[in-house]
Parts: sequence; C-alpha cells; structure tokens
Amino acid sequence: MFSGLVEEVGALVAVLPTGQGARLRIAASEAAADMAVGDSMTVDGACLTAVAIEPPHVAMEAVAETLRRTTLGLRRPGHRVNLERALRVGDRLGGHIVQGHVDGMADVLDAWHEGDSVVLRVGTPADLLPYVVEKGSVALDGVSLTVASVLPDAFTVALIPHTMAVTTLGPGRVGDRVNIEVDALAKYVEMLVIHHLRNRP
Repeated sequence: MFSGLVEEVGALVAVLPTGQGARLRIAASEAAADMAVGDSMTVDGACLTAVAIEPPHVAMEAVAETLRRTTLGLRRPGHRVNLERALRVGDRLGGHIVQGHVDGMADVLDAWHEGDSVVLRVGTPADLLPYVVEKGSVALDGVSLTVASVLPDAFTVALIPHTMAVTTLGPGRVGDRVNIEVDALAKYVEMLVIHHLRNRP
C-alpha cells in the first residue's frame, strides 16, 4: 500500500524486453539505498517489484498487463518517473490509500495558473469518470491529489508549488498521458451495492 506522496523523482535508464513484459532499470539514488529484492515501489503510480538492486539503480519487473494498462509501455530511457516505496506499519498516511493498481490512462488537456498554483484539466475515460468525485481523491502518475471539479468528460486538480517541485506533474505535461488510479473505496462500494441489488428477494 502507498500514500501517493512521491519520495523521489527518478529516471528510466533502460527498458529491456523480457518475453511479453519488460525489465525497467531506474536511476533512484534514495530508493536504491534502502530497498531489497522483492520490495514494492510505485513507478509513476504502478506498483512494481524490485528484482535487482545495484545502487544507484533499481531494476523493476513489469508484466504485459502493466505495459498495456499504464504509460510505462510508452516510456523510453531518459523519462523522469515518480517513485514511492511501500508504506511501513506506523507510517503517516499523508495522502490517501493508493494501491498502485493503475486503472487506466488519462490525457492532460489544459493547464492554467491560479495564483501560485496550477490547475490541470484531465480528460478521463468514460468508464472511470463515475469514480471521480469532487473533493475526493485521485492519483495521477502516483501523486495523491484532491479533485477540484468534475466535468462531463474530465476533471480538474490544483497543484501547489511544492507538488510541482517534487513530482513530474506541472503545466509542462499538457498533451501528455498520465496514469490514473481512482479511489479504491468507490470501487468497493459500487461492487457491494451491485451485489446487494442483484441478490434482493
């Protein structure tokens, strides 16, 4: 489990095909110093497993499903990535509950300044938009954010200067694709309600 608070911005060093998946070699000086083989870490919001540690690099394994569903299948060496190691028991949950299970990809359509902050308008697949709630939580490229508003085919989030300084998000991402993970609680509630309605006498 993760909190959506990025610990470090690393960089893809190499993407090596492994059958239908890939091994991602990532420059991550802070994470590499405190990880072991088998540990979990989100890379742009996708939970991956460390298969080799050679400081300052970490090698992570991505299966075919991950490459299809996330932007990791589109990225090339040199791309900067948001990194967060798995939470330890007792850690503060400063963001929200993030599983690292990316639901799909979204497009950054627009960005504008509001004071010192920047607002992003994120075009969202129709099947994910019902889970996005105004003032609720969403993770973009592994970053925990609060939904500012919900539109017919998109939503907005506001980035404070600190978020732009310590993550890859910002106005420069307009036109780019990002990984989106909606709030897991919404999905569980939906399944419970559907199950209840289907089994009513």
